[in-house]
Amino acid sequence: MSKDKKPKSKIFINKEFCKGCGFCVEFCKKGVLVLSNSYCDSGYHFPEVIKNNCVGCYTCEIVCPDFAIKVEKL
Repeated sequence: MSKDKKPKSKIFINKEFCKGCGFCVEFCKKGVLVLSNSYCDSGYHFPEVIKNNCVGCYTCEIVCPDFAIKVEKL
């Protein structure tokens, strides 16, 4: 039995809402997110997607205190 390697969800990040707390990165079960080396206009590092294997657990969206992340099922 082979596993389906396609992502099940897509992550949308509003970097201007983000305050760089890193909760989304810390709690991502699949290691999909990292904090960018770049800064948003407010001067914070924001998360970015590095792997295309989001399973749609919504943890990043739930733990974000700034409502900067939205997860949508594909």
